[in-house]
Amino acid sequence: MMDYRPIFLVIGILLTALSIGMIVPATVDAFAGNPDWQVFAVSSGVTLFVGVAMTLTCRAGGLRLNVRQAFVMTTFSWMLLTVFAALPFMFSELNLSFTDAYFEAMSGITTTGSTVITGLDTAPPGILLWRALLQWLGGIGIIVMAIAVFPMLRVGGMQLFRMESSEQTEKALPRTAQIASSIGVIYLVMTFLCASAYWLAGMNGMEAVAHSMTTIATGGFSTSDGSIGHFDSELIDVIATFGMILGSLPFILYLKTVQGSYTAIWNDSQVQWFISIVGLAVLSVTFWLWLSGGLQPLQALRYASFNVVSVISGTGYATSDYSLWGSFAIPVFFFIMFIGGCAGSTTCGIKIFRFQVLYAAARTQIHHLLQPHGVFIPYYNRRPISDEIIVSVLSFFFVFGISFALLAMGLGMLGLDYLTAISSAATAISNVGPALGPLVGPAGTFQPLPDAAKWLLTGGMLLGRLELFTVIVLFTRSFWRG
Repeated sequence: MMDYRPIFLVIGILLTALSIGMIVPATVDAFAGNPDWQVFAVSSGVTLFVGVAMTLTCRAGGLRLNVRQAFVMTTFSWMLLTVFAALPFMFSELNLSFTDAYFEAMSGITTTGSTVITGLDTAPPGILLWRALLQWLGGIGIIVMAIAVFPMLRVGGMQLFRMESSEQTEKALPRTAQIASSIGVIYLVMTFLCASAYWLAGMNGMEAVAHSMTTIATGGFSTSDGSIGHFDSELIDVIATFGMILGSLPFILYLKTVQGSYTAIWNDSQVQWFISIVGLAVLSVTFWLWLSGGLQPLQALRYASFNVVSVISGTGYATSDYSLWGSFAIPVFFFIMFIGGCAGSTTCGIKIFRFQVLYAAARTQIHHLLQPHGVFIPYYNRRPISDEIIVSVLSFFFVFGISFALLAMGLGMLGLDYLTAISSAATAISNVGPALGPLVGPAGTFQPLPDAAKWLLTGGMLLGRLELFTVIVLFTRSFWRG
């Protein structure tokens, strides 16, 4: 029988932190004279009560989690946090249904960026800040999980990033907490610098803070229906592009840089691959816009670089409706949706390191075919890759493909057209945000979709954010039999 006390203890602590976060938009709305401050205050009180109650009643269980408990804790925490995060959306003046509120909250906390809300330009400041805050908290949450939890769960090849001494729980946990707190400080400093840059570039204080949180978290929620395109500023586009790239790189490398290893980022093969793929995609789309779209070279580079980085990092900002860019651009944006950024960053998608592992394994296999008696070893970051990790990555690709196909077919069965169904499935499971087409593309929202489709997409967001296996394993009999 599984001991659920450590699970509910962790969830209780997270709910308590979420309730404290609700005080921020409550204060903003109170100063703005908006009555929604009462909604945030009551929601904070309810969340705090439940969180403290869970913490106090389960503290006897301690904080020691085994692998099975970690699987349950990871999935349940994201689902329960989303329920309470949805309360302000339901009871504010937006008056969203539970389905829409849960969709919006899940999109926020998984840093997806898909939205069902229209009229953001006139929305209350508290709601705008709450959406940004959810993505900011989700971004730091996934970094900590990528460092501390996912390697322990051995899903999708994440054991590549297991810390030293991670087999020794009593030594690993203090070190994990120390690293997590240091990365939290770096995350906060980067957010502050990004907000300052936005403010100096022309945004007001509220816009700068909200966009800085969703930029570093690669979330993509904006304060305007027009996203970053609303500001029509080259400088803001450059700041956002740079910020999204920073959010896409491994935060553990930032920590190493601060500690004195100044070449850690540039020597990392995952970073090198990411920058190379982004550069290739940007140049391709730039030439396409220049040659077929009639744009000037610099203007084409501006639009291409911003929107390519936005999609490949899973941020989901937009300065233009790239689904109207023609027959070459649409497939490019569809495929880069799946790539994502680096492991240990705030990004989502398949992630660069898995492509590297797959490439190394395929390259080794080709060498074996040419020289059957030779000894060839696949490498990642100048370290040999074990067979276990290769199998884990291959399994991830297979399950990712199956999940994407089932999600797309499910949406198709609900009456969505081909482009909407397949791009919505891709954007949900890759946590990108906008899809393709006139309905759910950069110029649209997910509001017109039927509720059943929204629930399917919500499940897709959770699957993609938690590395698939973390959720799927809970549906197996053997897991619950112990």
